[in-house]
Amino acid sequence: MEVSFRMANPNDHAILEELRLEAFSPIFASFRKILGDEIYELAQKREDEDQKELLSSMLSSESKWDLYVAEVKNKIVGFVSVKVNMEAKVGEIGLNAVMPSYSGQGIGTKMYDFANIRMKDAGMRVATVATGGDESHAPARRAYEKSGFNIKIPSVWYCRTL
Repeated sequence: MEVSFRMANPNDHAILEELRLEAFSPIFASFRKILGDEIYELAQKREDEDQKELLSSMLSSESKWDLYVAEVKNKIVGFVSVKVNMEAKVGEIGLNAVMPSYSGQGIGTKMYDFANIRMKDAGMRVATVATGGDESHAPARRAYEKSGFNIKIPSVWYCRTL
């Protein structure tokens, strides 16, 4: 499948928000299931809702993130954000998503390969990306690994009610 990339612009906002919500709804549901309603509402829901504002901020000319759209036949099917730290020479893949109807077709891997090239061309020596360890993030982990992310530091987030 041929995928092209371009810089996102404010005219893309509505479709990117729709894509983000569709792609992340199963992840948010997974978090709610894992945490239970009470802890999810208190400890996670606000962060999930803030993701909408994060995406909007990435379209601002003042953003430290470059936001790219992935297109198939001129249709937006994904997006990926990239940030570079020129001093540390470390690049980061941030908020990203693939339209669920296109998942499993290599779009994510192509997005991460594209992001890695952008970071390397900018002089970065290391690329980083963070993701969840739960089952809802398994497709993202597979795509990151296919794109060469092979060193990881496992992490666990513990919660409890008081």
